[in-house]
Amino acid sequence: MESLLGIDRRRPLPPLAPQRFSTWFGQRKTSAATQSSSNPPPAVGLFIDTFTEYHYPSVGIAATRVLEALGYQVHLLATKCCGRPMISKGLLDKAVENARANVAILGKAIDSGMPIIGLEPSCLLTLRDEYPDLLPGPEAKRVAKNSFLLEEFVHPEREHPNAAFTLQPLPRHALFHGHCHLKALVGSEPSLRLLRSIPGLEVEEVESGCCGMAGAFGFEKEHYDISLAIAERRLAPAVRALPPDGLIIAGGVSCRQQILHTTGREPLHPAEVLERALGGS
Repeated sequence: MESLLGIDRRRPLPPLAPQRFSTWFGQRKTSAATQSSSNPPPAVGLFIDTFTEYHYPSVGIAATRVLEALGYQVHLLATKCCGRPMISKGLLDKAVENARANVAILGKAIDSGMPIIGLEPSCLLTLRDEYPDLLPGPEAKRVAKNSFLLEEFVHPEREHPNAAFTLQPLPRHALFHGHCHLKALVGSEPSLRLLRSIPGLEVEEVESGCCGMAGAFGFEKEHYDISLAIAERRLAPAVRALPPDGLIIAGGVSCRQQILHTTGREPLHPAEVLERALGGS
């Protein structure tokens, strides 16, 4: 692959999961509350990215369990790729095709009263940042207005359908690394506020800038060395200094891949940390 595709042989590829997230979602058993037809709970639409679907379904599983514990009925939306890889490589015609298809699907979900919830910052924020430019008009703007990262939607001070929802103590020290799209378009505050609402969890944000992966950049042979050099500025040393029982939290899939590759420590998505605080495995 290094010869044909330019992917550096030193960079491990993300693993293919034995079961896709959508397969798990279709086979799962929902709670009696979410199955009730006489008094159905409010619904949310889950916008699943490629990495959650094929490589890290545990992130989608955790998010589904958290949203259902909050009292929401979760609907998996049959969308296409957000188009972020196409945009980054200049394939704007293809990105517009995907954006048009997704806006139609997401618009129907919004019409039925569903907010759109995403897990991967670079994908969900493409709906908010690029779609109104790719598809000028009210439809894309409405999708942008009604699309949220999980950390934005699950606000600790917001009233959720399940008033009995509580988070169990998680007495750990944790490092949080914010994805570049998150820091540029949303900021780290929603993620930190939510994580710090978990009793006992002491969360410190790493002042790390970019992790050095930047999507495909860190996989490419000509960029591999500089990708690692960026990680070694602050992020990797901070992770190595964390005690063995500490948690590393990063919402971006590229960031988690970089942390694992440079330090051997396996980071968690915020949804997975919330699931732990619910008593999940």
